[in-house]
Amino acid sequence: MFKRLYDQTMEPITRRWGITRMELDILLFLSNAPAYDTAADIVERRQLTKSHVSVSIQSLVRRGWLERTYRPGNRKSVHLRLLPPSAPAVAAGQSAQAALRAQLSQGMTAEERAALESAFTRIGENLRLALKGDL
Repeated sequence: MFKRLYDQTMEPITRRWGITRMELDILLFLSNAPAYDTAADIVERRQLTKSHVSVSIQSLVRRGWLERTYRPGNRKSVHLRLLPPSAPAVAAGQSAQAALRAQLSQGMTAEERAALESAFTRIGENLRLALKGDL
């Protein structure tokens, strides 16, 4: 049910800016988790296919919404950076995410929301470790 509601929430944004859902997900991921700025990070943390991520990144680069960069002394890892033209779509996506969070946590106290967020963070980390065979 959550996926269906999330899809419905994001659909007007993808339509308005003429981007795919994968492209919006990549933009939001990079904005919401700036420490994870490589295609490999996106694939690993979001459990998306490499080919879909690669195609979407290429499309965003062509649009001028995303830039590939290298860190000094490391020409091996390509880092991704959001560019200013992506800002309106990112802001709309983040606003939609915030509205959805508020809708889903309606009637919860601040403590209940914090506990739920903490539990989901721990579950996510345990899932990542289990999939790697480290748990």
